[in-house]
Amino acid sequence: MQHLARIFKDGGGQFVSPIEDIQNRLSTIKAFLFDWDGVFNNSAKMGKEGSPYQESDSMGTNLLRFSYWLKNGDLPITGIITGAENRTALFLAEREHFPVFFFNYKNKLPAFQQVCETYNLQPKEIAFVFDDVLDFSVAEQCGLRFLVQRKGSPLMTNFVKNRNICDYVTGNEGGQSAVREIAELLIGLQGNYEEVVEKRYQFSGTYATYLKLRDEVITHSYNFKNV
Repeated sequence: MQHLARIFKDGGGQFVSPIEDIQNRLSTIKAFLFDWDGVFNNSAKMGKEGSPYQESDSMGTNLLRFSYWLKNGDLPITGIITGAENRTALFLAEREHFPVFFFNYKNKLPAFQQVCETYNLQPKEIAFVFDDVLDFSVAEQCGLRFLVQRKGSPLMTNFVKNRNICDYVTGNEGGQSAVREIAELLIGLQGNYEEVVEKRYQFSGTYATYLKLRDEVITHSYNFKNV
């Protein structure tokens, strides 16, 4: 376990909670939720064109879901909660068949509560990936919390760590494969990284079965303006 921790520390990652504690809590996680801006990208926007994502991060979410499916026999709930309206984010959610996508949620708690109610989840059964202040109200309730670092916000990072609002701070920033970093950490903690990679690159029958199930998932999108 400490060898795994060293790999991520060498890449700049910071374990706010002991890696053994993160692994223990991961065993009860049933859902993975992500913020968008500053997580899948560096927060840069071009007006209504929105913001992009890294393909390596998209692959990371897929490998994480495959890892979870191999270990637990079912698909985790996966979704995006964003305060903005972003067509690219919706495109990714639909392409990857995330069950839920919430946009225009300046206050993210209603979206979080809806996920809990819809899928009969306790807050501690959810892992959340985030990067900024408007995410704190959700992060502090979740079972696992991953902060995507931003070098320009050292005081905020200290605030999050001191208030125990995160368990791990990424070594990479948004737009530099931070989501992939978190996904690989979680897969490593689930203990099946080599199996996941081998079955994916070989496009094994096991992976084909998983992919068929994943692609049957319909993305439900929610616009706060219509709530």
